[in-house]
Amino acid sequence: MAGASDNGGWPPDGGSSDELPDLPEEWGVIVIPDDLSELADEVEAVRAELHLAPPPNRWQRFLRRPGMRRLRRAGALLLRAPVLIVSMAILVTVASLFASAWPGPVRQPAAQRTSGSTAAPVRTLPALELIGSEGQAVPITGHMPVVILLVDGCDCAGLIAETAAAVDAETTVLAVSRSAPSPAAPRGPLATGPSSAAPGGPAADGTSSAAPGPPADATSPAAPGPPANARTPRADGGTVHYLRDPAGSLREHLSLTAQDGTAAAILVDQSGKILRTVSHYVAVKAILPDLERL
Repeated sequence: MAGASDNGGWPPDGGSSDELPDLPEEWGVIVIPDDLSELADEVEAVRAELHLAPPPNRWQRFLRRPGMRRLRRAGALLLRAPVLIVSMAILVTVASLFASAWPGPVRQPAAQRTSGSTAAPVRTLPALELIGSEGQAVPITGHMPVVILLVDGCDCAGLIAETAAAVDAETTVLAVSRSAPSPAAPRGPLATGPSSAAPGGPAADGTSSAAPGPPADATSPAAPGPPANARTPRADGGTVHYLRDPAGSLREHLSLTAQDGTAAAILVDQSGKILRTVSHYVAVKAILPDLERL
């Protein structure tokens, strides 16, 4: 059974055309077989072109349910978070490796203080406690204004007497050494009263004061007068305290040189300010201009 496109729109059985439009001419002649099985090859070709999948089985239908779809979406989200975290960790690690390997600016080494560098001078008297003649602790800041004489390894008995005679009555002289003062120290003229007007005995606090008197080797104990090689002492000489500093803490705090057979002098005013430090003190005339400022 066949029909042509040029039959005037009339069906072959003689019925009316109902004014149906003609088929496109490019389709050519259309043949409808009596047995549809003859179109099986064409059906397979059309399915292959349309990528039609075979009907889903039972497992596929179960997975395509709405509840399973929501579970699959949640699982995908849970899987993405760890993957994202691991990826970020890898990126940060790689970036830190590049940053550490990248050459940066050369750092200048910090300036270190060597043993040859000079320490900053101390401006105030440190609050140290030394050992008195009876073993008691004596704060050196409780006797200001003061002239401190460091007499380690120095035969400075005469220099101590001259210094005590050169200062006024309000100034204290501290003779500091690592060991106890020598018994041969000229305490005789310093054990009298604070002035030559009262030579009757020692001071109330057990300390000795500077007053004119004979040299240590003189045979007459009552012959007043200054030593031949000393400046004439004042009548109101200062008080002398003999203290011990076994550890040498005062010399270390003041950054003084090691003992070399000469004394060291430190002049401190009433406020505790160090006016002058003499590392090699051999004569009282070296500090006479500074005594007026105490």
